[in-house]
Amino acid sequence: MFTIKTANTESIPANPTGQGINWAQISLGTFVLLIGTLVYVLDRPAEYTYFISHSSLNLSLPESFSGLFGSLGTYLPSFIHSFSFILITAGLVATHKNSQTIICLLWIVIDLLFEFGQGLIDSSIAIPSWFAGIPYLENTQNFFVNGIFDWNDVAATVIGAIAAFLVLRATTKIGRGAS
Repeated sequence: MFTIKTANTESIPANPTGQGINWAQISLGTFVLLIGTLVYVLDRPAEYTYFISHSSLNLSLPESFSGLFGSLGTYLPSFIHSFSFILITAGLVATHKNSQTIICLLWIVIDLLFEFGQGLIDSSIAIPSWFAGIPYLENTQNFFVNGIFDWNDVAATVIGAIAAFLVLRATTKIGRGAS
């Protein structure tokens, strides 16, 4: 752990709990997120995925690997998104079990708002027009207009969050080093 020197040369801990970043949680979350990326690269046409269709590289390979993930590939991204981002966020900032619970609930809410927003909102009202010129945000309206709400995605999101919560409980003391 490092310290911060104040004007009167008094040292105070930068992280008062004495806990740093949990590299085990961040590493697992990042690894699983990379698996989720493979779903888009190997299983979905480029025009269905913003970061692939806007890439200068030919990253889309569904003709070679179509169906690699089977029906699981339809819902796996919803599971992976909640699972991975909970682990990464908690690994960076959650040093207490209460904050881990809040992070899990926050990511469930974020992911479910996006899922329920697909096809259920009037994007001309809900999405600001100034999003149009900003990379990544420019695709927000397309996501909501062309996306399809699916209860299985809702279930996958919740199951991913529950799985992440259990992993957080199991790894809270593992992989936490000095910041």
